[in-house]
Amino acid sequence: MSRKFNLFSEHWSPKIIEELNDSYIKLAKLKGEFDWHHHENEEEMFFIVKGQLTIKFRDKEVNLDEGELIVIPKGVEHLPVAEEEVHVMLIEPKGTLNTGNVITEKTKEVLERI
Repeated sequence: MSRKFNLFSEHWSPKIIEELNDSYIKLAKLKGEFDWHHHENEEEMFFIVKGQLTIKFRDKEVNLDEGELIVIPKGVEHLPVAEEEVHVMLIEPKGTLNTGNVITEKTKEVLERI
């Protein structure tokens, strides 16, 4: 998987590496703060490959270390924050937009396959 991470450098721009049933397995590099959003119809899984990630919810924060994962239930507003660069693997239904219910400069409507 590290070879795949070496193929890109941009942050908050998921790359498709495989398909699993009706989902994509994606890799992304995260750094800084994302945008508050939710996914109306999709659950989202973050697996931390390298680094540490905080997922903020309106009522709590969850800190994740390498090797840990979290599933964000559909409809739950969240905000990923990475103080330093984090490498994550995501598993999401194919139609999932990275910014969910909001459109921002970080929205990626067409994903690159690597």
